[in-house]
Amino acid sequence: MGVEISVWWSVILLIGICSVITRLYKKLWLGPQRIRSVLQKQGINGPNPSFPFGNISEMKQQQPPSAVSVAALDQWLPSLFPYFQTWRQRYGSLYLYSTGTKQHLYVEVPELIKWISSNKSLDLGRPSYLTKTLRPMLGEGILRANGQYWAFQRNLLAPEFFQTKIKNMVGLMEESTMEIIRKWEGYITQSEGGIAELVIDEDLKLLTGDVISKTCFGSSYAQGNLIFTKLAIMQATLSRPSILFGYLNLRFLPTKENKKIWRLQKEMETLILKIINDRKAENQKNGTDENKKDLLQILLEGVNNDSGEKGIFRKGYNVNQMILDICKTIYFAGSESSGLAVTWTLLLLALHPDWQQRVRSEIMETFENKLPHSFHDMDKLRKLKALTMVIQESLRLYGPGVTASREVLTDMKLGEHLLPKGINMWLFLPMLHRDPDNWGPDAREFKPERFAGGVSAACKYPQAYIPFGLGSRICLGQNFALLEIKIVLCLLLSNFSFSLSPNYQHCPVYNMLLVPKYGVRLLISKVRKTEA
Repeated sequence: MGVEISVWWSVILLIGICSVITRLYKKLWLGPQRIRSVLQKQGINGPNPSFPFGNISEMKQQQPPSAVSVAALDQWLPSLFPYFQTWRQRYGSLYLYSTGTKQHLYVEVPELIKWISSNKSLDLGRPSYLTKTLRPMLGEGILRANGQYWAFQRNLLAPEFFQTKIKNMVGLMEESTMEIIRKWEGYITQSEGGIAELVIDEDLKLLTGDVISKTCFGSSYAQGNLIFTKLAIMQATLSRPSILFGYLNLRFLPTKENKKIWRLQKEMETLILKIINDRKAENQKNGTDENKKDLLQILLEGVNNDSGEKGIFRKGYNVNQMILDICKTIYFAGSESSGLAVTWTLLLLALHPDWQQRVRSEIMETFENKLPHSFHDMDKLRKLKALTMVIQESLRLYGPGVTASREVLTDMKLGEHLLPKGINMWLFLPMLHRDPDNWGPDAREFKPERFAGGVSAACKYPQAYIPFGLGSRICLGQNFALLEIKIVLCLLLSNFSFSLSPNYQHCPVYNMLLVPKYGVRLLISKVRKTEA
């Protein structure tokens, strides 16, 4: 009897081992080979991968970025993701590469981008491996969620960013900007000759953080300061290319770095939960004012009212976690992107004083020296054609977004291409927005006039201009961000003149977004009325 039991256990163990080996074989070999085979049959090739690491060794040879001369601004571009450009030169604008078991498709083909933009299927989502890695920072908020979870969040949040809603936030945007103006005026007063040398990006990040805190959470930057600080630390830690492209992500191991991320996640979530719970307690005590609903209030009411009726949440799903994840996403996206957009725009205007003066004159003429407190007239903001062109050109050359990505969650046809389940598509925006075939031979130059007739007239393929993302997953806060950027620039340019500091070092780097490694250092002086 004992021998028979021993034999049975041996058989069960052998079956278990065979099952594990089979699953590993499918995941490590058959799955990736199937994806590559489907694409190679369509003439799509790329660098040969080596088992089991794919093309990781070549990608890890990336050189650290260094400052470049402002006389040759685009020399920084090759240092961002050098392998993208090396492979593009070898294999063209559509090629396949691998990071271990993960297969990636680099896309710089306008026709395919057009099909990606027009596809509304929930089966075209965010790379799931990246969602898992970024969960401590963004959870399953709208930036990372897929399927019905994403659709539910978008339907809940989208109405809050309609033009009719965001115009009510103008006063708060103006109020936060005036605080920075007073701060900079103080620096100028204390400076010699009325010219202050300032690193502007941190102040502008503070400004847009204050705006998002007030408009979305009914609090101030001071209350959200610790949240922003912890987000910044996590952002720096999680922005490595190894994490972005999914290799060597040992997020489950209790390493020193992982323990730090887990601690920051817990601390950040505790801070946000306090804001959420304080609001719930206030609602119970005083009720809600129908005329003063911010985004947090909409979240609390929308999730609680609708989540149980939609049938989209798996059993045991923590709805409060969804509220928390959305809040984390808004804190990150709302504070960082707009501040960077203003920062890069002011740098470009400092480098092109003719355009700076043209925009300033337009602002003064439109608002007749009645700034601030004049932005509720949306028609006047729409008349700022020169400013709009400058913003569009700045977002083309130095948009905060560096990559756009999609995972194909089921086999699908996009245009002429059959894309297999599991492929991750990547768009490298700085290169896409500098493609001379689309933008012309002056694609690398700052020429706002190219947008005089709008985006459709600025290039051959307007669908390849995607500073706010593409398709159904285009940034929800696009209208909010553009309004905020316009108001901030109007107030700053009507008060200050900007020129480049001789101490400025031009070194854009990837930190989830496109950030100035050494800050943007400008010389700032007060605008005299005669300058307008």
